[in-house]
Amino acid sequence: MLKQIEMKEMIVNHLVKGEDLNHHKTLFAGRTAEWFVESGFIAAAAIVDPKDIICLKIHGMTFNKPVKAGNIVCFRSKVVYAGRTSLTSFVKVSIIHTENEVNDLVDGFITFVHVDEHGHPLAHNLEIIANTDEDKAMQELVKEFKK
Repeated sequence: MLKQIEMKEMIVNHLVKGEDLNHHKTLFAGRTAEWFVESGFIAAAAIVDPKDIICLKIHGMTFNKPVKAGNIVCFRSKVVYAGRTSLTSFVKVSIIHTENEVNDLVDGFITFVHVDEHGHPLAHNLEIIANTDEDKAMQELVKEFKK
């Protein structure tokens, strides 16, 4: 029997510091990828034990604009799809300028696999429930790129 879980958004913020920059003095893509995976992992770990999940694949990260030191970067993530052993998180990254001004930076999906103590895939018996049209569309998109 599958346990039904509603999508729950998790929020992680990071202050961009000098050590996060590349040679162009903008946020290094590798640091963004690290934070991106971390954010998706936190969403997955909110519904299964974190010791039982590993990252399988990042499904694209396209940058819309550069980020400079001193910017606050907000990562909003939620698990939008559950396969038999996999969980796929959607992550949206924004630069926060003021309370009312937010610029989208990156978005994409990350798939994690639920594993046993030996690292072998293990069914998690979860079903993710989409309540909004946007969430339903995300689930359909994930189904398409999983084919």
